[in-house]
Amino acid sequence: MKTNATLAALMLAATAVLSGCANTGPSQNYGAPQGDYSTYGTIDSIQVIQGGSSSGAGAIVGGIAGALLGNTIGSGGGRTAATVAGAVAGGVVGNQVENRQQSGLNYQISVRLDNGEYRTIVQDNANNLQPGNRVRIVDGRVYR
Repeated sequence: MKTNATLAALMLAATAVLSGCANTGPSQNYGAPQGDYSTYGTIDSIQVIQGGSSSGAGAIVGGIAGALLGNTIGSGGGRTAATVAGAVAGGVVGNQVENRQQSGLNYQISVRLDNGEYRTIVQDNANNLQPGNRVRIVDGRVYR
């Protein structure tokens, strides 16, 4: 019974640690306030960039699977160490697998806002967007 409680506590701690390393996903908004907002401006440039960002789900699933596998090894303190090591290794492997699956093209869009500030948005598509277009930024995405 004590082993199950220890395992549950370790898995919860590993999940919390690994989820803290998670990125926000393909849409990133640098230098903008958080929350629901809408801003207008003009596209200054669009750059095609390689790679995606992980959501952290692969790390979490891998960490849980690794902890479960590590818990089957040894007994006592050795089992606890194997559980923690399995959770960490599983989290790393799960994150790498997720990153490989999301390694596509993204678009880095620089927008000069009406108030003179610049925003750089990274999103997974640039449907009909071109430099010079008048756009609106809503929740970290650029729309015409």
